[in-house]
Amino acid sequence: MLEAISLWLHNTTVGKFLFTMLISMIPVAELRVGLPAGVAMGLPIPLALLAGVMGNMLPVPFVILFIRRIFKWIRVHIPKLGALVDRLEARAYAKMQSKQLVRYEVWGLLAFVAIPLPGTGAWTGSLIAALMDLRLKNAVPVIFCGVVIAGLIMTALTYGVTALL
Repeated sequence: MLEAISLWLHNTTVGKFLFTMLISMIPVAELRVGLPAGVAMGLPIPLALLAGVMGNMLPVPFVILFIRRIFKWIRVHIPKLGALVDRLEARAYAKMQSKQLVRYEVWGLLAFVAIPLPGTGAWTGSLIAALMDLRLKNAVPVIFCGVVIAGLIMTALTYGVTALL
């Protein structure tokens, strides 16, 4: 059964699209890995970009709405992971305290998400938005614009690499 699913994922456009979305949903990897992976699997660049953006954006509202409650629950019910949660929160607060992010709030968040480097992106941007108490209706469009910009940057880089090969 798993072999059939794996074969379907790799041999159909829909499967490649879904697989690209799944990769783009993973924290740290996000769109930076999902988009080139989709192109490497044979997806056309526009479809890979769409799948990457969709996959990267899917967890955003859930992170903004629930991350504080999840962190609180982890601290109470799984104390051994409390230190990990503290580190994640401390790193997000440290990034949030950068002058640009505090001073320009929404524009700083946009720039933070739009730069496709490790430690930036939709997941960390969502965590920062939650810690900044940004409302969902204000944070999601900003993060979406940042993800699209990051996607366009990654598309250009991916296209450049594939053109060289």
